[in-house]
Amino acid sequence: MKGYIALGVSIISEIFGTTMLKLSEGFTNLYPSFGVILGFGLAFYCLSLCLKTIPLSLAYAIWSGIGTALTALIGVLLWNEHFNLITLGGLVLIIGGVVLLNGSHTPKQVGESSI
Repeated sequence: MKGYIALGVSIISEIFGTTMLKLSEGFTNLYPSFGVILGFGLAFYCLSLCLKTIPLSLAYAIWSGIGTALTALIGVLLWNEHFNLITLGGLVLIIGGVVLLNGSHTPKQVGESSI
């Protein structure tokens, strides 16, 4: 459970960092630029913590998939980025892929042998 909490914090931090990246305007705005460093630093730190109990392939699929989907939705909601059926289909496929990866095997503890 601890691993999934760390993964959740990592996803939220990555979304924050990505949002600040947009607001930094090429690192020309000081405070959002600090937000990028803080967000991504915390994201990778928490991702490394979750890897103590969650397999890398599963953790990274969840992290990147949910992060991508939520970041796309933030772009649509905050910056009026283009949204159509193809965009929706892509988001559904990303989330579906994460669900399939999650259900494809039972996560093992790190260091546990499959033999």
